[in-house]
Amino acid sequence: LILHRFFGDASGFVDMLQHHVPSPIDSAASKVENIYTGLRDSSCMADMTACDPSGALMINVVKLYSAPDGVTFHAFGRIYSGTLKVGDSVKVLGEAYSLDDEEDMAVCEVTGISIGEGRYRLDVERAGAGNWVMIQGVDAPINKTATITSVRGNDDATIFRPLSFNTTAVMKLAVEPLNPAELPKMVEGLRRISKSYPATATKVEESGEHVIFGTGELSLDCIMHDLRRMYSDIEVKTADPVTAFCETVVETSALKCFAETPNKRNKLTMIAEPLEEGLAEDIERGEVSIDWDRKQLGEFFQSKYDWDLLAARSVWAFGPDIDGPNILVDDTLPSEVDKKLLKQVQESVVQGFQWGCREGPLCDEPIRNTKFKILDATIAPEPIHRGGGQIIPTARRVAYSAFLMATPRLMEPVMELQIQAPADVVSSIFPVLARRRGHVVQDTPKPGAPFYTIKAYLPAIDSFGFETDLRAFTQGQAMCFQTFDHWSIVPGDPLDRSIVLHPLEPSPPPQLARDFMVKTRRRKGLSEDVSIQKFFDDPMLMELAKQDAEMSNMM
Repeated sequence: LILHRFFGDASGFVDMLQHHVPSPIDSAASKVENIYTGLRDSSCMADMTACDPSGALMINVVKLYSAPDGVTFHAFGRIYSGTLKVGDSVKVLGEAYSLDDEEDMAVCEVTGISIGEGRYRLDVERAGAGNWVMIQGVDAPINKTATITSVRGNDDATIFRPLSFNTTAVMKLAVEPLNPAELPKMVEGLRRISKSYPATATKVEESGEHVIFGTGELSLDCIMHDLRRMYSDIEVKTADPVTAFCETVVETSALKCFAETPNKRNKLTMIAEPLEEGLAEDIERGEVSIDWDRKQLGEFFQSKYDWDLLAARSVWAFGPDIDGPNILVDDTLPSEVDKKLLKQVQESVVQGFQWGCREGPLCDEPIRNTKFKILDATIAPEPIHRGGGQIIPTARRVAYSAFLMATPRLMEPVMELQIQAPADVVSSIFPVLARRRGHVVQDTPKPGAPFYTIKAYLPAIDSFGFETDLRAFTQGQAMCFQTFDHWSIVPGDPLDRSIVLHPLEPSPPPQLARDFMVKTRRRKGLSEDVSIQKFFDDPMLMELAKQDAEMSNMM
């Protein structure tokens, strides 16, 4: 009553939303322009732009909320056009759906519609364009996000762009059930975890290990609580948390690497080299797309990164996916290579390149920040001798050999820390960071408050338990917020076999890359060392031996 007398009705927040947030009709055009992947002149695009309740049904599902039973989910989405009714049959288009490949599509029946009102939900029989609704009965085929449209009369509809996040799930946790007989329950629980947490992913390694990728320690704690208590209701064991790594190169391949197909009718020659600084991040942010025409791609690479125009227009693919941080370039000359035959096998070469980028040769981690150039190609004229079964594994193998000849290195994720602490405990923070390979980049007082704001970088693999140490050293007076910031090259050569690793002892910085690679390979059930015989053909090994002999004679 007292506050009411001084400040009036408690309607400020709602009034602010009404005044500053545009209505669905006013904002529809700009929203659809940014998130819809279909043609701009299609009929459903016109309906969504007008927010027409009598037009074609188009709903963008952005989140799945668990039902009280912990088994089903309510799909939360916005109706951009059309009207949805209980009992309607709808098409659910997944993130991998396209007009050319309709595999990721299912038909479901809407069993319930509700509108969220704070902690309550109001059940309704129908909802029109412009509403945010919770939909029941359509969650089974949805993984993260989806597009819902009508079953008939909207055949040219495509999907809304999947959500992108400004952070990356780089922390890994291996899990297994305490009772092996309950493995199916845990697998189903992991599937529900993947649905419930938008930035989380789950994966089964080749060794059979089930791995959860999370964005931080708190995220993994919440995931494990939900997995044990809500989604599987079983006891789950966990290994020590680790981080994801990436593989990269720091030099150009020492020699042109080649590989022949098993039938000896085709031969690919390739080299690898590092990408220009900032290019991988531009690809991931969507500032350049492989879907652009060759002229637009050429202008981007030529103007921003000073590429040769011919090479800039010869970009074949990004890897391991359409916004991956690696590039495949056709650098062959028409006078030396039959371009028509090479074009016939382009799709197979791209598949092999993307397969290789997905699982690198060092420890089966993704490749990053690497450009692969095709320098020469001998392709069989008969289609039967240049099928995908011949070309795809050969393209992957030659990419691996070029990668290994270009001074490969490991990359680790680095977290950005924002620490707030009183001035008298700031000096206690520096040794905590130094013990974990962290360093401070900014240290400034916070205006209007008796606090200092400290910005620091800390390798993710050394960040486990950091907040506990920080509170202990500052008597609980420091607060920390951490998020993924960038990838950094791990010091040391991962292929240096002269390094002797001592169990239960921390490795010095020059040995870290070797230490991380060996431990990652052991965890995945791989041999400790990378075998070059696995990726190099016999003629390639003979060429390497010949070069070694020439170098020895020169010395």
